[in-house]
Amino acid sequence: MRKIVAVTLGALLAATAAPALADVKAGVDAWAKGDYAKSIKEWRPLAIKGDADAQFNLGQAYKMGRGVPVDLMMAQQWYAKAAAQGHIQAEDNLGLIMFQNGDRTNALPFIRKSADRGDPRAQYILGTAMFNGDVVAKDWVKSYALMTRASASGLPAASKALAQMDQHIPVEQRQQGLAMARDMEMASARPQVAPMSPPRAMPEAPVSRPSTPPIRTEPLPPSTVPGATYDDRPVIAPPAPRPVATPRPTPTPPRVATPKPAPVKVATGKGWRIQLGAFGNEGNARNLWQNVEGRVPALANLTPFLVKAGSVTRLQGGNLSSSAAAEKVCGQVRAAGNACLVVAP
Repeated sequence: MRKIVAVTLGALLAATAAPALADVKAGVDAWAKGDYAKSIKEWRPLAIKGDADAQFNLGQAYKMGRGVPVDLMMAQQWYAKAAAQGHIQAEDNLGLIMFQNGDRTNALPFIRKSADRGDPRAQYILGTAMFNGDVVAKDWVKSYALMTRASASGLPAASKALAQMDQHIPVEQRQQGLAMARDMEMASARPQVAPMSPPRAMPEAPVSRPSTPPIRTEPLPPSTVPGATYDDRPVIAPPAPRPVATPRPTPTPPRVATPKPAPVKVATGKGWRIQLGAFGNEGNARNLWQNVEGRVPALANLTPFLVKAGSVTRLQGGNLSSSAAAEKVCGQVRAAGNACLVVAP
């Protein structure tokens, strides 16, 4: 939740922020028209001066690669600046991107707060961690409650994980989890305190200061940390079998299996390709391919390539038979919320 300040201070801030409102909205209007470069031009000066909405919007731009190259670490930095000022959606995105970037321990406080606010992605991550006893204490009752809420919000990954949990969590604990999930649902329906500053309406990814955080159902980005898999395709391994006659210690609870990262090759071969972005960090390129491949089935038929250009690594997919075929795949990538351009042989 955003911090509530004194009425006199809130009134002062509202009065002094009036010129910035027009600039932020100008960036929003440009974003809606697809002029991402203008959006960045409008938001960056305000973000540097400390405007939380502009900082959050820059984080979204770097996360999605619109107007700037995809850079998850830069997105994290802007989210952190906005979150430090109490920007709710920045806190939600900060926890998720920190977890994705490997800082799981420091991400947990943000993820807990997001889960308490009802964000299904945060509920999914926290529920999986509590099921495995990973980073947090094992708690199958609350894990089941969180996964139930995330599944009810429409997150496909949570529905799959919940079906797997049904095979391993005792019925008594599942019943307790369902009761806890109902309590969470009732708590989330209570009226929230309205923000003191006027909202700035923003489209699609850039959003600012709503009275209630929106429910999002996009797939979770995959984690690049060895041993952690909080993507949209979790597989919980079955428990080890136990002999009936001989008492044995309780088997280690099933964990979420770690999928192998998508192989990415050095650029070879000819043909039309699509390009998803350019990165200063090669690991971010590999990470983006896994993220987009999970949401765009057409990428499964392509080979990912890393194209070195000085200090920059370009992420491309190919090889395609024609420009029309490449543009068709690019259209699906753009529809999933990512930048894409066609590259000739």
